[in-house]
Amino acid sequence: MRVAMIGAGYVGLVSGACFAEFGVDVCVVDTEVSKVEALRAGRIPIYEPGLDKLVSENVRDGRLSFTTDLSEAMEGADAVFLAVGTPSRRGDGHADLSYVFAAAEQVARAAKGPLVLVTKSTVPVGTGRQIQELIARVRPDAEIEVASNPEFLREGNAIGDFMRPDRVVIGAESDRAFQVLRRLYRPLYLIETPIVQTGIETAELIKYAANAFLAVKITFINQMADLCEKAGADVHDVARGMGLDGRIGRKFLHAGPGYGGSCFPKDTLALARTAQELGAPATIVEQTIAANEARKEAMAERVIAAMGGSVAGKTIAVLGLTFKPETDDMRDAPSLVVVPKLAQAGAIIRAYDPQPSHARQLMPAATHFAESALDAADGADALVLLTEWNEFRALSPERLKATMAGNTVLDLRNAWDPQAFREAGFQYQSIGRP
Repeated sequence: MRVAMIGAGYVGLVSGACFAEFGVDVCVVDTEVSKVEALRAGRIPIYEPGLDKLVSENVRDGRLSFTTDLSEAMEGADAVFLAVGTPSRRGDGHADLSYVFAAAEQVARAAKGPLVLVTKSTVPVGTGRQIQELIARVRPDAEIEVASNPEFLREGNAIGDFMRPDRVVIGAESDRAFQVLRRLYRPLYLIETPIVQTGIETAELIKYAANAFLAVKITFINQMADLCEKAGADVHDVARGMGLDGRIGRKFLHAGPGYGGSCFPKDTLALARTAQELGAPATIVEQTIAANEARKEAMAERVIAAMGGSVAGKTIAVLGLTFKPETDDMRDAPSLVVVPKLAQAGAIIRAYDPQPSHARQLMPAATHFAESALDAADGADALVLLTEWNEFRALSPERLKATMAGNTVLDLRNAWDPQAFREAGFQYQSIGRP
């Protein structure tokens, strides 16, 4: 089989490389010339563990290629995937579908034979129907079936999520579209992956509903952490006691400074706006969005309070800037709120992140980027853990104490042992623990 993947961003590049690993002939097309040239030269524009190896091997074996020419990419394709961006639209929070519709129109105009046009991008319910109407206007003679195949890729574990998914969701209206997508995912049938076949609208809504529910779960445990602090309880034990209930599950019950990333913030906002427009407000989701934004602000206030109410002239070491470990993604990361607020309050910021390429462009101009965690902590009055990269977990509290000028540690990810840090002489604070 052959597919064209429109968009060489996170979703398109990972999906294209993984389909190629399945034995499919994949051509990834992107309008950004420099990105395509970099990929052809073996340079990966994003950080995702294992992706460089997967791309290089499939390029070498002739199953994966890159181009800026859509007609070239579509030549002989059984399916064309739309994997373009759907950022939040300025002003109203709706998903910006301009890239999706533009790509769909180009596909319709370039189509030479029967094919399945699949939305891989996260799009609001009803988008597939709009794409069908667009195609009918532009090329009423085209034999194009529209389908929805939402992605469920976690940054830092995207290849594993594609190769060993919890489920594959296929939304379509014709047997032919279902057959093409089932053939593409045939390797997953061999490991008995559940394949959920639905209508297009249902598939579109599944993705938003799943992300919104996980965002609600994160926000709930964060609020329980606040309650634990007031009541003298331990949120770790609360989360464990909840998670052992099979109806709830253990995942996404880790208290922290709030969620960020490429999906949860924009998807919850888009779902809330769509629900409002359709007259079925998702008030739980609306409150989740508000609570999450407030939490990021509260984390900065927590640091200031721990320093006696003022950080003016104080050196604050910040470990971890990306929204989660094992990615260089800074979209809606808590650091984008916490660090500027501390800097505005007069703090001197020394920051370290293992993947700082995007962070360097987004942090306050006066931020000093250290070469290691210990370098960041050198001479610091306080240390704040914002993102729990694995290399931070093994940091010795004794070495930190010998390096720092002050003794305040705020572990906003509950990654460290409170007793060990207190025995080392630190004033240690974490989230939702006595």
